[in-house]
Order: sequence, then C-alpha cells, then structure tokens
Amino acid sequence: MASHRRPKQTSRARVTVLTTAAAAAVVLSSQAANAAPSEKPSKDEVKTKVDKLYEEAEQATEKYNGAKEKQEKLQKEISTIQDNVARGQEELNELRDSIGMAAAAQYRTGSIDSSLQLFLSSDPDDYLDKASTADQLSAQQVEALKKIQEKQRELAQERSEASGKLTDLASTRTELGKKKKEVQAKLAEAQKLLNSLTAAEKAQLAAADARASRSSTARVDLSGAPAGSSRAMAAFQAAQSKIGSPYVYGATGPSSFDCSGLTSWAYAQAGVGIPRTSQAQANAGTRIYSQSDLQVGDLVIFYGDQHHVGFYAGNGQVLHAPRTGTVVRYESINNMPFQFGVRI
Repeated sequence: MASHRRPKQTSRARVTVLTTAAAAAVVLSSQAANAAPSEKPSKDEVKTKVDKLYEEAEQATEKYNGAKEKQEKLQKEISTIQDNVARGQEELNELRDSIGMAAAAQYRTGSIDSSLQLFLSSDPDDYLDKASTADQLSAQQVEALKKIQEKQRELAQERSEASGKLTDLASTRTELGKKKKEVQAKLAEAQKLLNSLTAAEKAQLAAADARASRSSTARVDLSGAPAGSSRAMAAFQAAQSKIGSPYVYGATGPSSFDCSGLTSWAYAQAGVGIPRTSQAQANAGTRIYSQSDLQVGDLVIFYGDQHHVGFYAGNGQVLHAPRTGTVVRYESINNMPFQFGVRI
C-alpha cells in the first residue's frame, strides 16, 4: 500500500515575511513611478549658492596670499643667510690660510714651534683650552685663533638657521598648494552651478549686477565726503584708475587684482607700504568703528574673519575688487558685514 504524505506547509512566519516584502516592493515601485523628477534650482537659488562659494573662495584666497607672502619672505631670508655663509666661509679660509702661511714660513727656516704644529693638526677650540700650550702662542696667533673660533660659531649658527627656514619653507609651499586647490575647487563648483542656468537667466543676473554697480557709482559724491590724508587720497585715486580691471585671485596688479591686492597696490603707488593680506591690513593703522567717522581713502574691513577689504569712497560706498567674475567697482558698504575701517 503506497504511503501518502501530506505536502509540507509553509510556516506562518515565512508567509508573513514574504507578504511584508512584497508589500514593501509594491510601495517602493509605486513611489518610484509617481516620484517627480528632481527640480532644477531656480536662478535665485543658484545665485545664493554661487555667492556663498565665492565668499568661501575669497577666504581661501586670503590664506593663499598669506602663505605666498610667507614663502617669498622665507626665500629672501634664506638667500641672505646663504650669501652670509658663503662670505663667512671665505673669511674663515683666509684666516686659516694666514696661520698656514706663518707655519710654512717657520717650517722653511726650520723653526716651526710646537704650538703651530698642534694648531695645524687639531681643533682651535680644543687647542685654546690647553692652557699650558696657549702660553707658547704669540698674542697675534691667539687673536687669529679666536677670530677663527668666532667665525666657526657664526657659520654653524647661520647654517642651523638656514636649515630651519628651509624646513619652514617646505611646509609653507605645501600649505600654498592646498589653498590654491581649495580656491580652484570652489570656483569650479560655482562655475558648474552657473553653467546650469539658461542664457536668459545668466543675462538677468548680469543685468541686475550691472544695475547695482551703476547705482553705487551714481551715489559716490567725493565733493561732499570727508577726505583722508594726502597719501590716502593718492592711494584711493590710484585704485580709481583701475575701475573695470578684473578680479583674479592672488593678483596684485597692475592689470588684475584680488581685494587686498588692489588696496596694497594702490597704497604702494602713494609711496606707502602696507601688508599683503586683508587680515594683516586690518592691523596696519588706526581702527575706525563708526561708519560716520570714515574718510575717503580709509580701508574698510568686512566679515568676522576679516577676509575682505576695500576703500571707503564716501556717501556709504566702497571701491573694491569684489570677487571672481566681477571687476574693480563701487558698491554699497551695506552689501557686506562691515567690521571697521582702518586709517593708514
């Protein structure tokens, strides 16, 4: 008699799991079918994001400028030290030669004394420490040995200083490279966002920017504005002569500028040297905390970390190099978070 087994039943737990999974799959597929495609950001949203990226790029630019300035300073210092070392080595060689010639003269006459023999075969420091031997030296020989000792110490110190600065230079170059990449990445991201706009949207943004620039220019009234010192006014006029020049990060003129590049270049034309970066320029003179006390030619510092600087132009306007994609121009002082003015 054939045996008849009942088919094995699927467990209730497994049925529940399968049912739940199927239901979830249906929901997900339904959501995928009904999901709206991701919406393209509006023109205003793009502008907000781009402005933020440009601000971050400028922050990185000022750090880049600081690293570049430090690199140039270190290179000059290292070059000076290396020149000093080379000259010092020549002087040391001459001192040694003079002692050597004295020894040669004595050798030729057969009268070379034990003191010179000892000197020529040992370290001068060790030699002078031997009091019994030092008594045998003439006053002239002692003086020559002391000069050699002093020159050796100077050279050792300068070589050590040069080595330290070379190490510092290497780390500064690394920092410079990092900041340059950071700036370029921010600018590339901003450009990618701008490229997502239509030609009409780009034209609208450009037109709005141009209107704002014209409005600020019209509000500049130097006849009624309190003027700064003769050198401040000369610097301001130098900056005025560059209106329309493009903003380029890291540039210090004469054809393109970043914000602190413009101010440092302009003051240089007036015969006044000021630091390269906006943060350093913030400490280059007397601070003016009230906008009503500002004079034409004063520097104006913006943002809490002091990463932007321009010239006060009177009547609530500043003359500055704003950001990538713009040119040197006038703009309302209220367009950015004012921190204080600096009177050089």
